[in-house]
Amino acid sequence: MEIASLIAGRASAEIVRCETGTPVRQVVGTLAERRIGALPVMEGGRVVGIVSERDVLYCLAKEGGAALDLTVGDVMTAPVITATPSTKVDEALGLMTERRIRHLPIVDGEIMCGFISIGDLVKSRIDEAVREAAAMRDYIRTA
Repeated sequence: MEIASLIAGRASAEIVRCETGTPVRQVVGTLAERRIGALPVMEGGRVVGIVSERDVLYCLAKEGGAALDLTVGDVMTAPVITATPSTKVDEALGLMTERRIRHLPIVDGEIMCGFISIGDLVKSRIDEAVREAAAMRDYIRTA
């Protein structure tokens, strides 16, 4: 299964995102309010990084309360690791496991068309396993 099937029906305009100049304090509020773990960071219409809970936590540990007055560009993870709509779910899971990341912008050329979490991919694999098990049960019943 390709990632395109996971992001089908999701409007890319609905992806919560921020700019490199966004204050960390504002991003912390957005992450908490939306109950999400990361935001893609945009600059000039292109995704240039990701700011995650981990990024904020590491910065707070290093800078103390002053971290909240920095900009996202100061704390984000960059360069950004991305996938395309044609990337297979298993490939994306492998990439995320290998790179120890939990969020992945999906880009078509330089345009971000989706943003997925490792939870999205795990759910997809579980759903696939459930479908396969049901098909096997049906096959056995009718054989």
